[in-house]
Amino acid sequence: MAAVALPRLVLASASPRRLALLQQIGIEPIALIPTDLDETPERNEAPRALAARLASEKAVAAQAIVSRRPELEGSFIIAADTVVAVGRRVLPKCEIRDDVAHCLGLLSGRAHRVFTGVAMITPSGKRRERLVESRLRFKRLSGREMERYIASDEWRGKAGGYAIQGLAAMFVARLVGSYTGVVGLPLHETAALLDGEGFPLMQSGLADA
Repeated sequence: MAAVALPRLVLASASPRRLALLQQIGIEPIALIPTDLDETPERNEAPRALAARLASEKAVAAQAIVSRRPELEGSFIIAADTVVAVGRRVLPKCEIRDDVAHCLGLLSGRAHRVFTGVAMITPSGKRRERLVESRLRFKRLSGREMERYIASDEWRGKAGGYAIQGLAAMFVARLVGSYTGVVGLPLHETAALLDGEGFPLMQSGLADA
């Protein structure tokens, strides 16, 4: 008896971290569709609002692309955005050494928050969203620790200049919230969104026929 074709999913990101997280819970996206958006905060926009807005805009932008590709018709779309903030200050995605040096100086010995917005669009066009907040505290960093970390280049392209799953894990003295959310895609909330709309979790190993 032929197996029923499973729903498909498009990840609106080129992030290898988000892809690996989906794969961790048995989901293999049919396509990766990164979106090119201006991620500049709007005037007086709070960090949590920024994360939610960008996730939503990424999902909508990916939906427009999916609508032009017949082979992706009927797919669920998942998008996410992660914002690192100290107070109301949004830390940049670091591209130069001055950026990461500034971020490390702000984070050293202090608490900060990571907001990750997740947006889903179903094949019928229904939109659902979640926002996850995590609180972290870095140890006080010595000048030598900062210099060694900056020399690693691991910070490039990372919000706040660090990835918790990398070398900077040794700096995190405390985490309250979602580890996977800090990585870039909160799995509990993402799975709940998909499950709530009928996406069959833990069945990606079944072959279509």
